[in-house]
Amino acid sequence: MAEFMDLNVSTCEDQSRVLDLISTAAQLGFSTVALNYEFEPSANHRAVPSPTPTNQLIPQLPLVQGRSRPIRVLNRLTIVTSDPGHFRPNAPEYRCYDLLAVRPTTEKLFHATDRGVVFELSYAAAIRDATRRRYTISNAVSLMESCRGRNVILSSAAEKPLELRGPYDVANLGLLFGLSDGDAKEAVSSSCRSVLLHAETRKTASGVVHTVKSPDTGPAAKRRHLME
Repeated sequence: MAEFMDLNVSTCEDQSRVLDLISTAAQLGFSTVALNYEFEPSANHRAVPSPTPTNQLIPQLPLVQGRSRPIRVLNRLTIVTSDPGHFRPNAPEYRCYDLLAVRPTTEKLFHATDRGVVFELSYAAAIRDATRRRYTISNAVSLMESCRGRNVILSSAAEKPLELRGPYDVANLGLLFGLSDGDAKEAVSSSCRSVLLHAETRKTASGVVHTVKSPDTGPAAKRRHLME
């Protein structure tokens, strides 16, 4: 049985809303969600935000619909930048996050990302109003023409529970975005799992670099991905 994931659920200071998002995701059948924090390095030299520990946010995690285990809650940091130098996956200040992502604000940075990048399509904006829906679909179709549906994940970027949709509904949205039936289902399951496996590798590698302080890790530290 496939495990479904939503790797982009918006977090905010209203903890009750975050709890409702997590509970709704579990009821819809998602086994894993990632709470997304955003960070813009160039914005008045802001410090990297610290994620709220899951056990402080929600003492008892809700059970996933149709399963006998609780939902898994991860923390994700999205770095909004136009400067490749601001995205350093192995930086110590990022180690408290399970996932790293970058939102390029320029075409130059977008095309400068390495091979193996995973692209994310978020659908909540398409639910909020008709204008955003047109832009979301148009941008998604353009992306599909470029990447041919490979290395794509679908997420919500939901800010409130009503913006969440079930895994099969999300996969159907993927068809609207131009994904094939198989790619759309993978975009909420196996492709997300691959992202998590890559992220675990990054965190393990970070620990090794931190421990042995190898001088040969410079090039690896400069790798840039849309999803880490």
